[in-house]
Amino acid sequence: MTKRTRSHSTARDYPRTARLNRLFQQILAEELELIDDDRLEMVTIMSVECEADLRHATIYYDTLGGSEDDEAVQAALGEVRHRLQGAIGRQARVKRTPELIFRPDDVARGAARLEEVLRSIRDDEQ
Repeated sequence: MTKRTRSHSTARDYPRTARLNRLFQQILAEELELIDDDRLEMVTIMSVECEADLRHATIYYDTLGGSEDDEAVQAALGEVRHRLQGAIGRQARVKRTPELIFRPDDVARGAARLEEVLRSIRDDEQ
């Protein structure tokens, strides 16, 4: 008897929370584009990590202005949190809509800083 392998990926091959994370990221990015708030113009949703029970979802964002804009962005995201949760509830059709928690994406900022340092070293060598 030979073992059969699938040649294509199905939804079962991809964990539910990973699919929801990607779906929530798309919904939030689209919804942010519709919000008319200057503080949110340069905000990018980098990733979403929702808990398996969907009680909470941590939203990692980055801004073009970097950490200087964090206070204003956090305040703006707090003001529109219910609207964003509502968009997820309407579009994702999940049993429970998670409470959204917003955090700056330190990984993206660290990578940008590392790239800046490497670029300055390369420029100094030339």
